[in-house]
Amino acid sequence: MSLIDEAQRIAPELAAAEDEAAELRQLPDNVWKQLQDIGFLRALQPARFGGGEVSLREFVDCVIEVSKASPSAGWVTGVIGVHPWQLALFPDQAQQEMWGDEPARMHSSSYNPTGTAQRVNGGYQVSGRWSFSSGCDHCEGVNVGAILRGPEGSEYRSFLLHADQYRIEDNWHVAGLRGTGSKDIVVAETFVPEHRSQSHLDYAFGKPLPGQQVNPGPLYLLPWSVVFNIALAASVLGSATGFVQRWTQESSTRVIPPGLAQADDPLTQRRLAEATWTLDAALAMLHTDVDTLWQMALDGVIATMEQRGRFRWNLNRSCELVAAAIGDLMRAASGRSVFLNHPLQRRFQDIQAAMGHAYLVADPLAKSVGGSLMGTKTPEMVL
Repeated sequence: MSLIDEAQRIAPELAAAEDEAAELRQLPDNVWKQLQDIGFLRALQPARFGGGEVSLREFVDCVIEVSKASPSAGWVTGVIGVHPWQLALFPDQAQQEMWGDEPARMHSSSYNPTGTAQRVNGGYQVSGRWSFSSGCDHCEGVNVGAILRGPEGSEYRSFLLHADQYRIEDNWHVAGLRGTGSKDIVVAETFVPEHRSQSHLDYAFGKPLPGQQVNPGPLYLLPWSVVFNIALAASVLGSATGFVQRWTQESSTRVIPPGLAQADDPLTQRRLAEATWTLDAALAMLHTDVDTLWQMALDGVIATMEQRGRFRWNLNRSCELVAAAIGDLMRAASGRSVFLNHPLQRRFQDIQAAMGHAYLVADPLAKSVGGSLMGTKTPEMVL
């Protein structure tokens, strides 16, 4: 059975667990275990560690399906699911330390470079605070981002910390994506060896990475920034699909003044048609770009900076348009949707929260794409 079939099979269970996840402010243990045991979280992990090493398309469609049923579970599936893929690009020593005795061990992340890092003998001293580390309570490590400053300039890097090198601050009291447990990571000064750090400049310029020597499959030739962006966008579009389905169900039986069935209202019909078209177009573009990226990886072609900018612009602009269409539908929903326990309210807040992620902001990508189309001599860097 494929990951997509499995996601559809357990969809009712995931949906039923949404209330508990919101109350806990993290995924229930049994939901996390399902995501892990079925293989969703390990879909992009190298097969040599027992991972799925599936195609990018299968992973994306899995995230979409899970997000339809449960936006929080879908978000965690997308974000945490990318981490084994990134770790597969690290030196084999880092992979063995994380997975050698426990291949199912997962780590969370917080890439926004809000902490500090200094180069020392054999590695780096890292400290600081990082927010929005989704799924961290169920993980045994974290990848954090920091700017390394030195005589040769600044460099954005990832630093992989093990569980005994940080603490989790339980501050996830939010309106949307409550079940993701995206809490703060706090790090007193700690040492990170060289083999547990990688440069995002190396990712951006498609340089050979040590993990590709032991994980030579096409999956590990894909560009980091685009893969991470895809996981987030797939979650948003899956959640939006679930919203539209539930909105249609709720509105089909609603009566609006002066006693008219909402299903017969031309403006309502137009709103739903517009939203469905926008969502279908976004999903079609996502699939087209995913298939293009996969073919490039099969052919050993490294995406250029301009191509990365275009892929990410497509993703983020699609999510912007879909989120706007969801807002239009929400304004046309029952007045009772203002109540916190209304099924549309939670899903609406989940989508709004997701769109606040820094990696889903479209403006920098518009600059990259627009500048490229106009032949700018200083193309925008897409990290």
